Amino acid sequence: MTDTALPLGIRENLTQFVHQLIQVLLVGFAIGMMRTVIPALAESEFGVAPGSFMLLTAFVMAFGLVKSVMNFVAGRLSERIGRKRVLLLGWVIALPIPAMIWAAPNWGWIVAATVLLGVNQGLCWSMTQTAKLDITRADQRGLTMGLNEFSGYVGVALAGVVTAYAAEAMGARLGLLTFGMLVVVLALVLTLVWVRDTLPWAKAETAAHKISVPKDPPRYPTGVSDRPSTAEIFAVMSWRDKRLVAISQAGLVEKFVDALVWVILPVFLVAHGASLTEMGWIVGSYGFVWGGSQLFTGRLSDHVGRFWPNVLGMWICGAGVALIVLGDSAVWWSMSAGIAGFGMALLYPNLGAAVADITPPAWRGSAIGVYRFWRDLGYGIGAFGLGLAAHVTGALEAAFWFVALSMAASGTVLLIWGEETHPRLNPATRADAE
Repeated sequence: MTDTALPLGIRENLTQFVHQLIQVLLVGFAIGMMRTVIPALAESEFGVAPGSFMLLTAFVMAFGLVKSVMNFVAGRLSERIGRKRVLLLGWVIALPIPAMIWAAPNWGWIVAATVLLGVNQGLCWSMTQTAKLDITRADQRGLTMGLNEFSGYVGVALAGVVTAYAAEAMGARLGLLTFGMLVVVLALVLTLVWVRDTLPWAKAETAAHKISVPKDPPRYPTGVSDRPSTAEIFAVMSWRDKRLVAISQAGLVEKFVDALVWVILPVFLVAHGASLTEMGWIVGSYGFVWGGSQLFTGRLSDHVGRFWPNVLGMWICGAGVALIVLGDSAVWWSMSAGIAGFGMALLYPNLGAAVADITPPAWRGSAIGVYRFWRDLGYGIGAFGLGLAAHVTGALEAAFWFVALSMAASGTVLLIWGEETHPRLNPATRADAE
């Protein structure tokens, strides 16, 4: 039991839960405005030379490297100053981004704007996720993560479609400036006025666990101190606990898909004759299926566990990526992107839920931050790898095969090293938990 003044549960904290869903929707809007129009118009609007695959991927590499570090920082910082302050800081940092895109004289400005976006995303998305986990019960983690990622990635997909239409109606620069400023200012106002800090819920849960062992004790990592240092948490997540290592590497590799969809897929589609708005809908089909499916894939894992949704999700997503290059029509591309999106929906909320399952509330925010560090480092590593594959072969298709094979291999690692983490389905023994 937790402090009765701070009950756990979605229904018990519905108002704050909804506010956090709105926040992550706006976070999705912020990244979505960078994902469709900018790569497609890199040559005509921002001066990237044709065939410059490594230069084209530079802004995604910058985004991934910065966001991964900020995820780590955000988790640790939020346990010291609270979740709301970190969220607010992330939105303040996002304020210059739309103006930088509007004024950009060259691609270097886009890379710089994307660095700020990485800071914003690392701080804000981390906090929306951590805050919801603070105020919900263990048996709702899959649903919580599913709703969080549903809201965020529907936001990403909607923003890609809306900005494509805005670019055609108003021009790329003015359309992105208008959309971006509306998103950031609205998010700042909502954070200041309505969002509550959820750190007290996490502290209350920690205190409750010290008083009595939960009915289904989680399989927490062994040999970890009650107040672990940043270095100790990083070590547990990165090499000491095989289960968490398996989850972290899967998170890293699945971001190869997102890097591909962000930077290579729009260019591939335009090169094969798709219009800007048609390309927006094809890319959007990946995001819409990914986002929409998480409404039930997260909840599904609360019943059947995290392990098989995660493993199968890696393989299905990789298969969808491979299918894209095997066809040559808008319907085929949309269907293949949808398959990749469904695979992503199986794994995306449930990798995070698995981390939350087996990390104590006292340092869960930091553990999620480390997981998100490794996961979003996948943007940088994946963008470099797929850019290099396309550069060496001179063919965009090579990038798709690089990602598909990486997903297959990573899913196999997860199969061998991972285990079921849901406390009800694979609880620790009472002796281990006490």
